[in-house]
Amino acid sequence: MFGELDPGDPLNAIITDIKLAPRNAHGRVEYSATFALTKPIDMGKASGVLLYQVPNRGMVLAGAPDDGGHVILTSGWQGDIPARAGMQTISVPVARNPDGSNVTGVALVTLANMPPGSHSLPLTGGIGLGTPRPEPASLDTSKAYLTRRKQDGAPMPVAASGWTFADCGAAPFPGKPDPHLLCLKDGFDPAYLYELTYTAKDPLVLGIGFAATRDINTFFKNEAHDDAGFVNPVAGKIKAAVAIGFSQSGNFLRSFTHLGFNQDEQKRIVWDGIESNIAGRQLAMNLRFAAPGGAAGVDEPGSEGVLWWGDYDDAARGRGKGGLLDRCHASHTCPKVFDLFGASEFWGLRMSPDLVGTDAKTDIPLPENVRRYYFPGVTHGGGKGGFAVDGDHAAQSITGQCTLADNPNPSSDTTRALTAALIDWVVRGTEPPLSRYPKLGAGQLVPPTATAMGFPKIPNAPMPDGKLNTLQDYDFGPDFNYRDLSGVITVEPPVLKRTLPSLVPKVDADGNETAGAPSPLHEAPLGTYLGWNVTAGGYYKGQGCGFSGGYIPFAKTKAERLAAGDPRLSLEERYGTHEAYVAAVRAAAQRLFADRLLLPDDADRIVRQAADSAVLKP
Repeated sequence: MFGELDPGDPLNAIITDIKLAPRNAHGRVEYSATFALTKPIDMGKASGVLLYQVPNRGMVLAGAPDDGGHVILTSGWQGDIPARAGMQTISVPVARNPDGSNVTGVALVTLANMPPGSHSLPLTGGIGLGTPRPEPASLDTSKAYLTRRKQDGAPMPVAASGWTFADCGAAPFPGKPDPHLLCLKDGFDPAYLYELTYTAKDPLVLGIGFAATRDINTFFKNEAHDDAGFVNPVAGKIKAAVAIGFSQSGNFLRSFTHLGFNQDEQKRIVWDGIESNIAGRQLAMNLRFAAPGGAAGVDEPGSEGVLWWGDYDDAARGRGKGGLLDRCHASHTCPKVFDLFGASEFWGLRMSPDLVGTDAKTDIPLPENVRRYYFPGVTHGGGKGGFAVDGDHAAQSITGQCTLADNPNPSSDTTRALTAALIDWVVRGTEPPLSRYPKLGAGQLVPPTATAMGFPKIPNAPMPDGKLNTLQDYDFGPDFNYRDLSGVITVEPPVLKRTLPSLVPKVDADGNETAGAPSPLHEAPLGTYLGWNVTAGGYYKGQGCGFSGGYIPFAKTKAERLAAGDPRLSLEERYGTHEAYVAAVRAAAQRLFADRLLLPDDADRIVRQAADSAVLKP
C-alpha cells in the first residue's frame, strides 16, 4: 500500500518529526507498507467483522478464529525493521532539518548476555530480530561514550582507544570501520552490561506507523475504492472492526488509542473493539531515534506515560490526572476494550501501575467499556498446556538462560474464548464475562516478597524476592513528552530518579496464585506455576529471567514428598487416583465453560488430554 499524510492535520501533527519529513508536490508526507488481506471466497458467508492482527516485530504471532468467516487484515507498521520475505514492514521517511542537513541527537545501545569471547557486536535495539540502531554521525570514538557495569555496580567508562565502530571479525582491532558494529579491543565479558551513548543521525519518522495502520483499516472498513480507483474487495461488507495485539503489538494498541489514532481523518471510529493481550506498557515508537522493539529493559522508555485505562492522578511522578482513553472520549471514538495479561507481565513487564498506579495505594476503577481478565500463574504468552508428569517437567527453558523448568500452564484456550466474547460484544452487544483480576482492595495484591505473598519454602527452589523487574522513574530530559511517550530524548542513559512501588498477586500454600481466570491445569495443579524464573548466568545471573515463568512440580507420592521435605502435598495425597484427577479437570473445565472462559471444543479436548495423561496411572 502507498499513502500520504497531511502533516498539518491535527490528527497527524502528534507524530514526532512529521514536520521535518520530506513532502511531495502536494505538500504531503509519503510512506509505503506491506499488507495481507484474507477473506471468504463467498462474501455472502462473511461475518461482517474486519479482524486486524497487529504484527509483532513484523510477524503475526497468533492465528485468527478459523470458523467465523471474518475478513482478516495485517500490515506493516514498525519502520525500523528491514524488509524481509514473509514480514509485514513499512517504509517511512527520514527527518531532515529545513536546510536539508542531517537531524542528529543522542542515541543509546545496551548490550548484555553476549557470547563469551565476542569482540564485535551489532548496534541493535530491542529484542527478537536484532533491529539496527541509527548510524552514528561520526565514527570518532572520542565523540561517544561507552561504559560497562556489573550488577549493583557503578558504570565504568571504557577508554575511547579501547573500542571502535568496526568489524573485528574481518580484521584485528581496530578492525574494518563499520557504523553498524561495535568492536571492543579486549572482548566483551558476559558478566557486564555495556551501554554506548553516541550522536546518531537521520531519525526515521516512526510514528507514521500509527497513521498508516489507521488509514488502511478505515479504507477496508469504509471505502468503495482508493484514490487511484482500486476497488475495495470487501466494500460494503464490513459491519464492525476489531484489532488484536500480543505483547509488543498489544502495547501498540494502547498507544494507538491513547494518541488519538482510533479516529480517522473523516472523524470516524476505526476499531470498534480492541484486545490488548500480555501488554502492560505503551509503545516507545513516537520518539526521535526510538527503538520500538524494546521490552522493559534497563534504561528503556515505555512505562513513563499513562498506563491505566481509567482516570488516575499520577501524583508520584507529578504528571497529573488522565487515562489511555482521554482522546477517544473527547472524539467519541473509544473502542470496547479487552485487557488480557498473565503472571509474567507483573514480574517482567511492570504491570502493577496499570492496576494500582505509581503509588500502589488503591485500585484504579475500570471504565464501562473496558473488561480485564488475568491469567494466573502463566508465563509470557502462556505455556504449552497438557498434563505431562514424566520427563517434560524437568526440561530447561527454551532460551537456555533460566534455572527452572518451563511453565506449561496455558492461556491460549482462555484467550480463544475471550476473543469470541469480545467479537460478540462488539457485533451483537452481548455482555461479556465479568472482569476477573487481582485487586488490592480484596487483599490479592502484595509486595513482591515471599513473606508478603505467602510463598512456601520449597527445598532446592528459589524464592521470589529480588526477581521483579522494578518500575523506574527515569529522567529522559526536558524535550521528552512523558504522558504521551513522544518527542525527543536528550538524556541517555536516563537519570534514575527513584524506584516506584510495585505489587504482585498473593499465592496459596502451594505458591499458586488465586485470583483471575485460571486454566483447568491451574485449577487441578501438578505443581507450582510461576510468573517468574531465575537467570542462570551472565550479567543478570540470579535475577528474574526476562518474561519466562518457571515450574516446580509436586512430588508424586507422600513418601517422596516427606523425603524431600516438601511442604506441598503430593499428587497422591491431593487426588488419590488417575480417575479422581481427571474428574477434577473435568469439573474445572465445566466451571470455566459455564463462565464463558472456555469454548466447548477446548473444554472437551482438555478433559481428553487429562484422561490420556500419565497422572497417577499405575
